[in-house]
Amino acid sequence: MLTQKEIQSTIDMIDRQHLDIRTVTMGISLLSCADADAKTACDKVYEKICRYAENLVRVGVDIEREFGIPIVNKRISVTPMALVAAASACEDYVPFALALDRAAKTCGVNFIGGYSALVQKGMTKADEKLIRSIPEALDRTELVCSSVNVGSTRAGINMDAVALMGSVIKETAERTKDRDGLGCAKLVVFCNAVEDNPFMAGAFHGVGEAEKVINVGVSGPGVVYHALQSVKGEPFDVVAETVKKTAFRVTRMGQLVAQEASKRLDTPFGIVDLSLAPTPAVGDSVARILEEMGLETCGTHGTTAALALLNDAVKKGGVMASSSVGGLSGAFIPVSEDEGMIAAALSGTLTLDKLEAMTCVCSVGLDMIAVPGDTSAETVAAIIADEAAIGMVNNKTTAVRVLPVPGKQVGDSIEMGGLLGSAPVMPVHPESAAAFIARGGRIPAPLNSLKN
Repeated sequence: MLTQKEIQSTIDMIDRQHLDIRTVTMGISLLSCADADAKTACDKVYEKICRYAENLVRVGVDIEREFGIPIVNKRISVTPMALVAAASACEDYVPFALALDRAAKTCGVNFIGGYSALVQKGMTKADEKLIRSIPEALDRTELVCSSVNVGSTRAGINMDAVALMGSVIKETAERTKDRDGLGCAKLVVFCNAVEDNPFMAGAFHGVGEAEKVINVGVSGPGVVYHALQSVKGEPFDVVAETVKKTAFRVTRMGQLVAQEASKRLDTPFGIVDLSLAPTPAVGDSVARILEEMGLETCGTHGTTAALALLNDAVKKGGVMASSSVGGLSGAFIPVSEDEGMIAAALSGTLTLDKLEAMTCVCSVGLDMIAVPGDTSAETVAAIIADEAAIGMVNNKTTAVRVLPVPGKQVGDSIEMGGLLGSAPVMPVHPESAAAFIARGGRIPAPLNSLKN
């Protein structure tokens, strides 16, 4: 039986420490929607999503009210659309994105992810069609998110796809320049993408998943920050144990919501993703957690070590609290979405190079970073290649979500609002990597891929 102290502690986590269920995401397989006629396929996509997810938002709101637990987003992820669209003879895949957008609006969800392609070892014609359609698709839709997996530990890095994504990101920024390149905030480039990630913009429903599934993403940077205030000056093993215990409590709440949503929606429970995903709100920052460990400013020497401890402790605490922990589970460092990261970037302490080092030990990678609008496609591609190399060699998921903001330079900032927050435009190295990117081909998989 819960004690009064435990109940009050949970209430405090929600009311004062920014704990929330960041997302309840329904994954839906669209493989059955493939059709030689593109219009028929799009109609099938719309119908199936609406049929499976028609009650998703209502159930989320009901659980939120009954349990008093904030559920910030209700989302849908689908089979990578390049696999579904491949059966159609059409050249233009944008109608598939429009069908996804229309279904998302009908269901009332916040986002729908899965306008995606998996090209870590090579591109099919369908993959290339979809990738080239991304700028127009993200310009003409509101709720669609897109992702492309360009590398893996087993396959290496597809540098042709990396080069193409540099150009696609630049074109997406240009098409949405009236919104400060906002389309790029809905586009992620992965290495070692996972099939059960509930967080946008990188969520898709993997081919190894069930027909439909419920995945829940929990977020609690404020709770961890508050817990660490009680162990000031204590050694790091005490810090790690405190984070583990806190992560356990947070994940239990996610497990409760996931099971309840699964039952009410008659949909199998997939995973709980315990990720410290920050928001622009004061008191809900991963950077402030690292500073609470003793750093004057996030980004100074010691930041990578502090983040490594945090990420590991979160995973260890979370895995004991749920029957199935998955997704990305750890600490996210999206610059624009973290009040402390924004402050550190503005001060000049947090740089792109330091962020790259931090991605070696965090959950994802270079996330929500604004760079000058005149940054070349080759430089964007080189940033992607660096991050993919970290993921490939270390057998971890890494990603790049970068916004080359048209008309903006270092010293400027952009305001995206909501959970996307605001971002200072950060400098990139001016020296060219064009000849490096122009080589193309594939960077071979590392020796540690041979584990059979």
